[in-house]
Amino acid sequence: MVQSKLPNTNSSVFSSINKWVEESGAVDMGIGRTDFKCPQKLIDLAAKYLNDGYNNYAPLEGILPLRKEISEIVRVNYGQVYNPLTEITITAGTNQAIHTAISAVVKDDDEVIIFEPAFESFAPSIILNGGRPVFVRLKAPTFRIDWDELRKMVSAKTKMIILNSPHNPTGSVLSENDLYQLQRLTNGTNITILSDEIFESMIFDNQTHQSVARYEKLIERSFVVSSFGPLYNINGWGISYCLAPEKLMREFRKMQQIQIYNVNSPLQYALADYLPQNHSFEEISELYQGKRNYFNRLLEGSLYEVIPAQGGYFELLDYSKVSDEPDIDFAERLARDFGIVTVPVSAFCHEKNRSNFVRVCFAKENDTLERAAEKLLQVPSTTDF
Repeated sequence: MVQSKLPNTNSSVFSSINKWVEESGAVDMGIGRTDFKCPQKLIDLAAKYLNDGYNNYAPLEGILPLRKEISEIVRVNYGQVYNPLTEITITAGTNQAIHTAISAVVKDDDEVIIFEPAFESFAPSIILNGGRPVFVRLKAPTFRIDWDELRKMVSAKTKMIILNSPHNPTGSVLSENDLYQLQRLTNGTNITILSDEIFESMIFDNQTHQSVARYEKLIERSFVVSSFGPLYNINGWGISYCLAPEKLMREFRKMQQIQIYNVNSPLQYALADYLPQNHSFEEISELYQGKRNYFNRLLEGSLYEVIPAQGGYFELLDYSKVSDEPDIDFAERLARDFGIVTVPVSAFCHEKNRSNFVRVCFAKENDTLERAAEKLLQVPSTTDF
């Protein structure tokens, strides 16, 4: 008999969502699949390196040309220089990078603070390393960190705080004041920061992405994880990266050596060639802000209350004026009866508390957004308000 190491973790809700899409042919507004193509030049470069025989193992830390390009992008965007030799590592996707960072520092009985709703892999990675997740709830409708509440949750056992900005699933972003508050909170402690910033290239409404990599006092204690997947529509390539000071990166690489060692070689070379002239975030932010605005206009005047994303390509719909069903039941009914797939926000919480939010992905062509809005508007209200 096998004793589960994660007895309270069930199969991913995203497996069920994929099943809903496959079985019903519903409009998929749930999973983070974009309707947009990878740049043709990047595809051509990938084919070039495949054909040229760049098919052996890459170094553990990733190829140096790609690490140099990442270092330059971080310098230009955030004014900080990470040494490509010792402070940047290429990873096989974001989940792996996050799990590896947690594995590098979290030990038995360490506490790790997670802000909920949170991506579903955070807590299991902590548990697998003997740690204990400590959940701090982000409250609707702003889903911002309550710093007074957070201070009460920090203890002598707190080993790590996990951030995510732009936030999945809510689309909220951290402010400059948030980062200063984080500096004050962690100053003089041994707390490590893990910052998931994979949507850093998508910030809306003339805001600026407040990366941990902007703040020297945070850099010295932080892992920063990001990816070119959302930027170039190549999430399926499974290539992300981690930034950290040498003392932390040394431990990160020890774990990566055991966990995966190698990341796809030819695609790393393709990215290294493509990045120098193609790393502006302005165009991609304008694209997704436009998609957000278009979709939200389609729902204007409806019973849905949209919580507009400040970054990324996910946002929340409050359906409390449409139904009083729990979110999982509402999402299942949307898929089954109305042909549109969303994600219940309770899927991002360790306790399945009653929620009246579903997550939608607006990284879609306009005709998809129009069909999605049409289906949402067909749902009759069963609630008195």
